[in-house]
Amino acid sequence: MQRPTRQREQKSEHQVNNSESERTCDECGSRNLVTSEDQGELVCEDCGLISDVPNIDRGPEWRAFNHSERQNKSRVGAPTTQTMHDKGLTTQIDWKDKDAYGRSLSSDRQRQMDRLRKWQERIRTKDAGERNLQYALSEIDRMASALGIPRSVREVASVIYRRALSEDLIRGRSIEGVATSCLYAACRQEGIPRSLEEVADVSRVEQKEIGRTYRYIAEELALELKPVDPKGYVPRFCSELGASEEVQVKAKEIIDVSAEQGLLSGKSPTGYAAAAIYAASLLCNEKQTQRDIAAVAQVTEVTIRNRYQEQMEAMGIH
Repeated sequence: MQRPTRQREQKSEHQVNNSESERTCDECGSRNLVTSEDQGELVCEDCGLISDVPNIDRGPEWRAFNHSERQNKSRVGAPTTQTMHDKGLTTQIDWKDKDAYGRSLSSDRQRQMDRLRKWQERIRTKDAGERNLQYALSEIDRMASALGIPRSVREVASVIYRRALSEDLIRGRSIEGVATSCLYAACRQEGIPRSLEEVADVSRVEQKEIGRTYRYIAEELALELKPVDPKGYVPRFCSELGASEEVQVKAKEIIDVSAEQGLLSGKSPTGYAAAAIYAASLLCNEKQTQRDIAAVAQVTEVTIRNRYQEQMEAMGIH
């Protein structure tokens, strides 16, 4: 009894596929109709017309017309995140001393809520390891906010710190130093152009300690980190200097030509990018002083002059 049923199902699926392949787009007449994976809609690949919509609505049953209505009607919480020590699964008591109707609480009830908040913060961490993790992740979030680093990189930095904590690499080192090193490693791993000097400016530890801890963690965790590309700093430096698009394109061309001759090896990427911007501004007849570029790139004017001479020789310009 099962074999004829399976044959009928395969035959019906074959008929459906044939009917979809025989259909044409009502707009352009194309036969390139595909079914989208997220909504199951039949879409034309050539013009983008939605030819067929399934009857199943996979969205919520309620409607919202702005962000506040969507937040109030939603019955699910925020997704789990690695940037919190408990991954965002514990409850939190709001700091507003109001009830569900928006009315202010009495003085006795406010004191009770203060005690509940205090005990809520205490029981969120059960041991020294969780307190360590809570403080480190808050430091990563603070420094990432100051540097303008996206949320995805903060997640990567939190995962790296969790790995270092599980491997017992924190022992004998400061929490701030390891947290800063993990954030710098995450920027390197995700291709976000942030120099060690910039990370050290928002940290509470010295640059030498950050560099030493970063090398130790990268070696122990076997992080595959590529060399920093100076071209990643060019758009941000040009934006802060107010340089034109022509200077930006020319600076990237100078970096490519000089890097092919092996001049980039052993050089600071920020100084190399700053020198390329200075050379490009001269070639494009735009006034950019060495002092302004050095202030933006956080390098010395001597570094810019030395790299500038090397790049001009590589370009064949005297």
